[in-house]
Amino acid sequence: MNAKILVIDDEEALCEILKFNLEKAGYDVDCAYSAEEALEMDLKPYQLMIVDIMMESLSGFDFAKRIRNNPETEFTPIIFCSALNGEDDTVMGLNIGADDYITKPFVISEVLARVRAVLRRVQMVSKPEVAKENNYVDDVIFNGLRIDRNEKLGYLNGEELNLTRTEYDILLFFLTHRNRIYSREELISKIWDSNVVVTIRTIDTNIARLRKKIGEYGNNIITRLGFGYGFKEKI
Repeated sequence: MNAKILVIDDEEALCEILKFNLEKAGYDVDCAYSAEEALEMDLKPYQLMIVDIMMESLSGFDFAKRIRNNPETEFTPIIFCSALNGEDDTVMGLNIGADDYITKPFVISEVLARVRAVLRRVQMVSKPEVAKENNYVDDVIFNGLRIDRNEKLGYLNGEELNLTRTEYDILLFFLTHRNRIYSREELISKIWDSNVVVTIRTIDTNIARLRKKIGEYGNNIITRLGFGYGFKEKI
């Protein structure tokens, strides 16, 4: 049975774009053009809601608070989709109980990837024996960067990155160990197999290539002369 998704946004054209692409991906999609309209609907059948924040009268934040206080919908996954792209906005959305946050303008492939990731997490939580059997692990996400640890793939704004095994391992390490500088010796011990001989030049070369491949996020990988490398969330 296809997942049933509700898109809530006061921009009708955007609703139709999401509806078309989500249905093309195999989902069953309805649209509501305001939070008030959505609250008048039977929300129990929906397995995911994609919600705009800046809507007239009732905001997406207020809508989310209401359904989180309703026992029938308190666990329904929410992805906020908004032009508000400040860190405070994202944190507020996640604190309210959103499962993900996408900023506008978005790339459809990224939206589809995040929808799949949220629905997959929900499925694994509802069926923990399946998660245990399959050794499922959540994606690692930093803004437009995403690592699928199950498929061993990296994505930039929804597009698959052509990463070598070493580049993948470095990026995964940085995204899971942010805001700290690691010496080259620490990176070698944490990323490379102990049986592999790694030179300082090897580390520098791999990080230089990785920076180029991850586009704008290459600047988040910083160098501290005399100390090493790190991934900073704020630059």
